[in-house]
Amino acid sequence: MSQELDQLAASFGDTDAQVDLSDTLPEAWLALLLFFALGLTVFYQFITRYVFNDSAAWTEEVARYLLIGTVFTGAVIGVAKNNHIQVDFFYRFMPSRLARGLALCTDVLRIGFLASASVLTWMLMQKMGSYQMTVVNLPMNLVYGVVLLAFVLMTLRSVGVLRHHWRQGHSVLERPENA
Repeated sequence: MSQELDQLAASFGDTDAQVDLSDTLPEAWLALLLFFALGLTVFYQFITRYVFNDSAAWTEEVARYLLIGTVFTGAVIGVAKNNHIQVDFFYRFMPSRLARGLALCTDVLRIGFLASASVLTWMLMQKMGSYQMTVVNLPMNLVYGVVLLAFVLMTLRSVGVLRHHWRQGHSVLERPENA
């Protein structure tokens, strides 16, 4: 019976494709881990609040910090894949040399912004010192450490994107159809 169902599914082109996770970025695995921890925390919060009518106080704070970590590691993935929102409308009307120069300038400015955010986050962590979370007795620098790591990784990935654009001879801004 199972073999007949498999043959029927194959005749409709409804077979599972081979899954290949070899090109998955390390940042994606970290984001998945943080997202999974966030899901478990929110589920625990739901159970304690609505099933046992005795909400765990720490879950809301921890969920907030896990969400921050998930968002920032997700941003690293966006930088690595060069998938962030960008406006390429004006590039269509510019001369190609001007568009090329402006696209390279955009890449350099992105690197500068992310490097500056890395430095500012480090400086904030130094000022925070041993400041503790509100409910959970852990240092706030754990949260800011994840943000710092994300900014540093975004900076490094931006350098890689700039190198790729330089070697390729154009960026997605200049030729969005090649994205």
